[in-house]
Amino acid sequence: MSVSGRDAGSAGRALRIGLTGPIGCGKSTVAGWLAELGATVIDADDIARDVSAPGTAGEQAILARFERAVGADGHLDRTVLARIAFGDPAALRDLEAIVRPSVRARIRAAIDAADAAGAEAIVVEAIGLVDGGLATECDEVWLVECDQASQRDRLAGRGAEPQDAARRIAAQRDLVARVAPLATRRIDTSGAIRATRAAVEDSYRAALASDD
Repeated sequence: MSVSGRDAGSAGRALRIGLTGPIGCGKSTVAGWLAELGATVIDADDIARDVSAPGTAGEQAILARFERAVGADGHLDRTVLARIAFGDPAALRDLEAIVRPSVRARIRAAIDAADAAGAEAIVVEAIGLVDGGLATECDEVWLVECDQASQRDRLAGRGAEPQDAARRIAAQRDLVARVAPLATRRIDTSGAIRATRAAVEDSYRAALASDD
């Protein structure tokens, strides 16, 4: 159910919200709430998995650069790839250089499709929103953040080993500082889930109202 009270597509171009923040801080949870409120959500991670799926040109390009990430079946071992990329800034930059052009093109196509379908708002969920050049195409940038204790606990809850979690957190240590100057709204998910959801709902209503 839309919270805006307007018919989908009645205002023309949909509001674009870029949703970003460090791993384990709750971007996907916030995106899910926004979807329930009526937004169309585009998940950059899902698209990245699609463009590097078995047999794709993306997978072959990644394996050509990261030979150690070849699994027993000859395809990409994503666990090994993540360990390599998050442990080496140069490797992470190389991976992003391979994947980002295709991901960016698909995101833009998905945005066009959502506009054509009459979406009231489009949410682009992406850790690399700023570095990937998508933030400038959004009307608002939302920064989702939390305290480090919550971040570590959530990663542990996903089954991440402490060392792996530490590498991932360290790889994104400066993300908040880099995104904060561009952020239209900041959502802190460290507290009670009910209060966090209420803050998200209030922010969404305010964003839609400012776009009218």
